[in-house]
Amino acid sequence: MKRILLYFLVAYCFFLFLFGREIGLLPYGLLIDVFFVLILLTTIVTTAKKEWDAINISLFYLLLLWLIVSLFEGFNPGSNKLGWINEIRSTAIYPFIAVLLGLLIFRTHRDLDIFLILVLICSTLASLNGIKQLYIGPSANERVFLLDNASTHLLWGRLRVFSFYSDAGQFGASQAHVGLMAIILSLATIKTWKRVLLFLCGAINIYGMLISGTRGALFLIVIGGFVAIILGKNYRALLFGGFLVIALLGILKFTTIGDSNYQIYRLRTAMNPEDPSLNLRLANQRNLALYMKDYPFGGGPGVTGYYGKLYNGDKYLSRVEPDSYFVKIWMMYGVVGLTIWFGIMMYILGSCCGITWRITDRVLKVKIIALTAGCAGILFCSYGNEVINLMPTSIVVYLSWVFIYRSPELKPGKEILI
Repeated sequence: MKRILLYFLVAYCFFLFLFGREIGLLPYGLLIDVFFVLILLTTIVTTAKKEWDAINISLFYLLLLWLIVSLFEGFNPGSNKLGWINEIRSTAIYPFIAVLLGLLIFRTHRDLDIFLILVLICSTLASLNGIKQLYIGPSANERVFLLDNASTHLLWGRLRVFSFYSDAGQFGASQAHVGLMAIILSLATIKTWKRVLLFLCGAINIYGMLISGTRGALFLIVIGGFVAIILGKNYRALLFGGFLVIALLGILKFTTIGDSNYQIYRLRTAMNPEDPSLNLRLANQRNLALYMKDYPFGGGPGVTGYYGKLYNGDKYLSRVEPDSYFVKIWMMYGVVGLTIWFGIMMYILGSCCGITWRITDRVLKVKIIALTAGCAGILFCSYGNEVINLMPTSIVVYLSWVFIYRSPELKPGKEILI
């Protein structure tokens, strides 16, 4: 039961905002908390004492440390208590609980395959819905969303597709993440029909990224692909892949090829150092640097972003758009908190790479490379946008960490993916 509930939660997180827009009536975000509590209680009751040894790893303790830091930030006088508790749900509580549950529940190769298949199906459905939005048109409730978000989702009369998700930025990053994973999985030694299906799934998701107009997602693919090639220990592919990446970035940077296509034109602006959006972000960060000198522990969780406007509208930081998750952590936790968070993220990423490097099972290795490359890309992409803390990307990343850390100990099971 606990396993089914956790899979259900993963799927629910993909359709969370769709339910909110199309149905309404319920606090769908809070239902995530309800599911977590229900799964946690079920797990506590049904997990044998010796099985709790599974949490005795660095991943669990690092996220526990971050949760403790976030709880102590409740004493920060800069943030309203309602803003603090709402913000740390996604910042610290969700990653801790998701990893705890994943370590206690997921144990076999079959669990990994089901997780991958579920993520691929849900993400591809989101891409197909995004294609429908672009070529057929948004639904009535999606048009209402666009009325409130026209400045960020209707640029020069062109729609930035957002599909089921909270916004186009999250949609684009998520599609790049899952698209990269699918393409890596398609490179495994598998039956031809599975290879074709996975590659098609990857292509559909990458197209979803393009029509979102999310420029930073391009670098997710570049970084994630680079990590995948290194972990695959295929140095010929590394040279060839490096050449292709340089060629692609060169075409985007130094030519106008494809400018008649809006998606390509939009992607090309990511290579422009004179881009007004980029320069505005840099100017904001320079101003923040002066302000944050007096706040080594930040303004407190919930002082910026959505909860900043809702609960801390009288604060200076509530009026500054973070635009980046790194910057948001800096604003909320200060340079001290940012250093701790970044150190934790880099340790986890480094550990994931080390674990993946040592795997000898070729089939398992491809799956874990896909997860590790996706996590690396998402972490890098979060420098440009809030990505790693938003559903569904967040729960996919947290459970990816679980499978990577547990991969050497996964028990045999009937594999159904590759």
